[in-house]
Amino acid sequence: MRPLAALALVMLVALPAAPVLGQATNPFSGPGASSAPVEITADVFEIAEANSSAEFSGNVVVTQAGFTLKSEKVVVVYGEDGYSDLKSLRSEGRTRITYAGQSAAGDRAEFDVGSRVLRLIGNVRVENEDGTFTGQELVVDFARGTTRFGGGGDGGRVTGVFTPGE
Repeated sequence: MRPLAALALVMLVALPAAPVLGQATNPFSGPGASSAPVEITADVFEIAEANSSAEFSGNVVVTQAGFTLKSEKVVVVYGEDGYSDLKSLRSEGRTRITYAGQSAAGDRAEFDVGSRVLRLIGNVRVENEDGTFTGQELVVDFARGTTRFGGGGDGGRVTGVFTPGE
């Protein structure tokens, strides 16, 4: 169970930043900073020692204290020190993140543990009660404290639709 806890911690610390785009809330005070139980379910869990990776596949759902990530596949790459030495993770297939009444979705997600950069890629949509953003790539750099939403290299554009307060 130890590799599951390590994977869940990285996912819960890294991924919630996407839905908090434009908010002053510190994402580290939410999921991942909690001692609440983490649950990961999937149809299949495989470890590939030869390439230092682990894979959850088929209806993958990660939950903790109101945070949910859903994807078809999540692959974790770890270093020489095993599961506690996580290098990166990526989700493949449509990925949806929900937290605190907000959601973010994209065709896939990547997180580099060393640089602390999260990328949500392809047909990205971020929604909350204040509005909606769409584009081709969302990049959250935790080390720098920056978020970038891009339209993609094919001339795509970023779109923001804001709902005025009442």
